[in-house]
Amino acid sequence: MRISDAFQRTLQRVQEIETRVRALQGESAQPEASRFDSAFVAPVGFPAGGSPPPGMEIRPRVQEWESVVAPIAARYNLDTELILRVIEAESGGDPRAVSPKGAMGLMQLMPDTARALGVSDPFDPVQNIEGGVRYLSHLLQRFGDPRLALAAYNAGPGNVQRYGGVPPFPETQRYLEKILG
Repeated sequence: MRISDAFQRTLQRVQEIETRVRALQGESAQPEASRFDSAFVAPVGFPAGGSPPPGMEIRPRVQEWESVVAPIAARYNLDTELILRVIEAESGGDPRAVSPKGAMGLMQLMPDTARALGVSDPFDPVQNIEGGVRYLSHLLQRFGDPRLALAAYNAGPGNVQRYGGVPPFPETQRYLEKILG
């Protein structure tokens, strides 16, 4: 079973349970955004689909990927704008980008991470974005805080655990500033 399939089944089950609990409490059976969902929707501080704060516009080269990012982000209940910001910070929108440490593609997946996520071609933009979004979704579940999840995406989950929060690395601090403002 793929991680995304398991996540989707878990999310569906949580929503079913919440609906039943609301029905037992006499509340509307129509679910609003659940507390579980709200941890993953629009985590960057402006509404999903809304505009970023002034001075934080995304470059046209990155904005071109919105039509690819939007359905993938929606599948994982993540904000499209957040994913575009990660792409901007990671690769500047270059699907052939390779970092000095060997991270590849738009969302700069490390080879081992790409393999673990089932990404066979990290330079294929769709595979890369799918893998990167799935990984970020996993980090959001694990850490429960968008800042920590993004710090883990940049510096590694082990460093976030080791420091008990955002690691004091200047690169990670700049990364968070670039994405979150």
